[in-house]
Amino acid sequence: MRPLLAPRLWGLHALAVLATVAAVLLGVWQYGAWNTHREDQAAARATAPAKPLADVMSADDPFPGNAVGQPVTLRGRWLPRSTVFVADRVLRGRRGVWAVTPVAVCGAGSSCADAPAMLVVRGWAPRVADVPAAPTGAVAVTGWLQPGEGSAVTDPDPTDDVLPQLRVADAIQHVDQDLYGGYVIAKSVSPGGSTIGGAAGLSAVTPASLPKASTFTGLRNLLYALEWWVFGGFAVFLWWRWCRDELERQRTPPPDEVSRVTGVASSP
Repeated sequence: MRPLLAPRLWGLHALAVLATVAAVLLGVWQYGAWNTHREDQAAARATAPAKPLADVMSADDPFPGNAVGQPVTLRGRWLPRSTVFVADRVLRGRRGVWAVTPVAVCGAGSSCADAPAMLVVRGWAPRVADVPAAPTGAVAVTGWLQPGEGSAVTDPDPTDDVLPQLRVADAIQHVDQDLYGGYVIAKSVSPGGSTIGGAAGLSAVTPASLPKASTFTGLRNLLYALEWWVFGGFAVFLWWRWCRDELERQRTPPPDEVSRVTGVASSP
């Protein structure tokens, strides 16, 4: 290794270190920009103006991929007999349940009996026994639209009203009406108070409960980060190859030296 420490090679080593460090730091910067972009989009989604549910999706539509976390408004009537509870929900470090009551989405003067229903997360409680009675009557809901969950978790007891996840296919077993392909985390309801969290026994489920922004948000920054890191790895590879070749050159004597040792004259 001593030949690699010769003063004439210091510049090459310094250049390799500089290129590698610069590539790593630039990659970290782009990675940070990617994370920031995702967080900014998630915050923008949660605080965006609410749109009428009909402008975002209908009961017959698959969930629109660009509407995750979109604030929406809807009107209709509560379906208290179809209330379900979603287990293993965490709020501020505590595990509990979500209280979910569907709302038949229907306008004033129209029948709600056959109207499609939207699952509405009313709030969080430590136990099912702590959840207050489901509300009844007409309601206007503002909240964050979410796709139904579907992580293939099986319901250990399909006959009760406690679900392991908020999957539309499971919840529809408890509702006599068609369901939208998603659910709404309630921010406010009227009548009944300014926020769901004001109801006795329930804590508000906040935007912190919304899923993280997609990995593909700000994808260009992530690709730039990977590109810089690949460049840094390539710089290290070139430096290693050069060092290996230099050591090999030092170990191999020149032709004149070989001729002198072996007694064979080199060709003119």
